[in-house]
Amino acid sequence: MPLALVALMISSFGIGTTEFVIMGLLPEIAQDLSVGITTAGLLVSGYALGVVIGGPVVTALGTKQSRKTMLVLLMVLFIVGNLLSALAPGYALLMAGRVLAAVCHGAFFGIASVVAADLVAPDKRSRAISLVFTGLTVANVVGAPLGNWIGQSLGWRATFWMITVIGLVSLVGVIAMVPATPKPTDAHLGRELAVFKRPQVWLALGTAALSIGALFASFSYIAPLLTEVTGFSTGTITPLLVLFGIGLVAGNLIGGRFADRAQLPTLYVAQALLAAVLLAFVVTSANKVLAVITLVLLGAAGFATVPGFMTRAIDKAAGAPTLASSAAASAANLGISVGAYLSGLAIDAGGGYTSPNLVGAAMAVAALVVTLVSGALQKRETAAAPAPTSA
Repeated sequence: MPLALVALMISSFGIGTTEFVIMGLLPEIAQDLSVGITTAGLLVSGYALGVVIGGPVVTALGTKQSRKTMLVLLMVLFIVGNLLSALAPGYALLMAGRVLAAVCHGAFFGIASVVAADLVAPDKRSRAISLVFTGLTVANVVGAPLGNWIGQSLGWRATFWMITVIGLVSLVGVIAMVPATPKPTDAHLGRELAVFKRPQVWLALGTAALSIGALFASFSYIAPLLTEVTGFSTGTITPLLVLFGIGLVAGNLIGGRFADRAQLPTLYVAQALLAAVLLAFVVTSANKVLAVITLVLLGAAGFATVPGFMTRAIDKAAGAPTLASSAAASAANLGISVGAYLSGLAIDAGGGYTSPNLVGAAMAVAALVVTLVSGALQKRETAAAPAPTSA
């Protein structure tokens, strides 16, 4: 494994930690800054908005910079955002720090995916991308629980100091380990934007949004499901989420390995499995043992789609993949927001805490349909391509 992938993995671990850790710190932040819990909760929404909008914008502005330069600048932005969060005397500056760090998120995963794919042989690109996202999944297992423990023991600001240190280590790793990339001589924003005229690029973005949206439609309300329906105590939620995180890690790595062998079939199987697991969760949530097994499978099936749809976005934007890759990362975060919103509507409509699984299953089926359409279009394009002439 190239050492550059280790540096990118550490960076994604830090970014994932800063994204997920905030959920467990909201009560402490609300009390310390004298704001309501719902106001504090907007720090989650503000981060998501920063990812969705900021990622493509920053990537577009950096079109003429080398990819390594962009990764360095993004990690500096990440450090500044978390440093501002640690030092923020009030809510407004804390929100500014969160949004600043979020802008780094979308652009980083897009650019890092392209860099990772370029570091390895063509038949190992999905695995390389899965290693970048491994840092994000491990953040669920280690980073967020550790950050929550530090925040509850030493105060929430200590958590952001910890993340700032991770950012500094990541910055050094990117500078030292990621090979220099030439500044593009013919790159311009128009060329990057031109790839969005291709239907396949939009289908890849739809696959990203619906696949991850399906996962988080359920996961956004997993705590009340496990306590109110399954009957677990609140004290067991953290170890259960660690098990879910282990499923994320496994699914991500398995998805990367199989996507290199057969990209579309891997996406088809993962999306169908995700829909089946979500439907099963409606029933298995009533039994503790079955609920735990389903929870792990949910994480595995959900993140098994990530290497495939990120590689697909890069493939379908051939010639100018950076902005499309960043857009795929942003589309995934948009899907998270939409999935959580629709699940909230389902609960408010009286569907109960199992209804988010039905919302997620519907989104997973929609993801499968979009991917099938993309596959059919690809077959048509291949059949219409002129046959190579022999010498």
